[in-house]
Amino acid sequence: MTDTDAGKHWQEIASPFCGIASDDLTVRVQDLSVTVEENADAVTRPGFETPLAEMKPMLHGQETTLEKAVSYIAKQLRAANQPVIGGLGTDLNGARAALSLADRSGAVVDSQFSTAAFRNILVLQDTGYMTTTLTEVRNRADVIVVVGGDIETAFPRFYERIVWPEESMFDVDINQRRIIYLGKAPSGEASTSPSGQKAQVMTCDDHDLPEVLSVLRALINNRPVQATSVGGISVSDLQQLTDELKQASYSVFTWSGSLLNFDHAETSIQTLCEAIKELNKETRSSGLPLGGKEGDTTVNAVASWQTGYPMRTSFQRGYPEYDPFLFDTQRMVINNEVDFFMWINAFNTEGLPPSTVLPDVVIGRSGMQFNKMPEVFIPVGVPGIDHEGRIFRCDSVVSMPLRKLRQSDLPSVSEVLKAVEQAMQE
Repeated sequence: MTDTDAGKHWQEIASPFCGIASDDLTVRVQDLSVTVEENADAVTRPGFETPLAEMKPMLHGQETTLEKAVSYIAKQLRAANQPVIGGLGTDLNGARAALSLADRSGAVVDSQFSTAAFRNILVLQDTGYMTTTLTEVRNRADVIVVVGGDIETAFPRFYERIVWPEESMFDVDINQRRIIYLGKAPSGEASTSPSGQKAQVMTCDDHDLPEVLSVLRALINNRPVQATSVGGISVSDLQQLTDELKQASYSVFTWSGSLLNFDHAETSIQTLCEAIKELNKETRSSGLPLGGKEGDTTVNAVASWQTGYPMRTSFQRGYPEYDPFLFDTQRMVINNEVDFFMWINAFNTEGLPPSTVLPDVVIGRSGMQFNKMPEVFIPVGVPGIDHEGRIFRCDSVVSMPLRKLRQSDLPSVSEVLKAVEQAMQE
């Protein structure tokens, strides 16, 4: 960090807003204003530069003290029969505190990103999958197949940081890397190699992707396919892709569960993951599920090591009970199964709770605008801006340290939830 008249300049800052956790940002802080000066993108810039708004807790629409807000939440939790703690946009310590409070109050815990995350988790639990890391892709992959979605929109620096790095550990010629899109075409030019080689695109609609992946798997297993095309893609092109995958030294399939937004997408991911296993009979291949933004990977990791289960776990019986369908909080709210709803999102002012008639509590980032003002709103600090923390990147193997950049005096999610749990015991 360096101090100048223009403020404090921080270098090598990690972003908690993107799943690949870019850690090379240069950030300037002037008073309470934050500006990303180098290596910003469409995800990290608004994440860091959203201005502060309200700083005081609100109770029934009126400013109050943190102590009174916490006391009110504790009273409501003690009286609740079926509380829910949702959203869970927080860092590692915030996730720990949320699980501890759920254990104390008998609440269900569920992430705002669970619907997308379970498209991967259900496959992992059912048949397992072979996945790799960002570092392995960066240093070893020679063929990368992007399945289903345009990853440039959600992960703007994926290609810059992972696919087209200036250096690699094993002197891989990155210009020889083959990028193939199966599904949607890229929206920009990030997938084009530094030498100008564009990605190959094999387009199909979402509703055709399950059949396309099934045919690709059949070809990988040398099964006869009578059709000449599937989903608008010729079978001969899929055969050519199959041959290329078998000849590759290290192929990688990457996808984002949030972009595979069609019914039973988990079955398509399962088909793909089984094909990856079968490729490994002849060569080396892996999957790379992309996600992890705003604490997504972190909360599931913390839940798994503390309870043995991911999100959508209930503590109502006095022990962790997992059911990805029964404890879907969106379903529970619609069916009036909840009498207390707490929403947590310290990262994104637009990450609002679902519309509900329930009396609710929001512990969120300063600047949130609500269609229906919650009974309690406690503005909290952003991990990696207002306080230190840790967050897991999308491959789940690296926890990124987050630094405190400014002195806003906003409490962390962890501090608020620990105070609520303490108040419940008084």
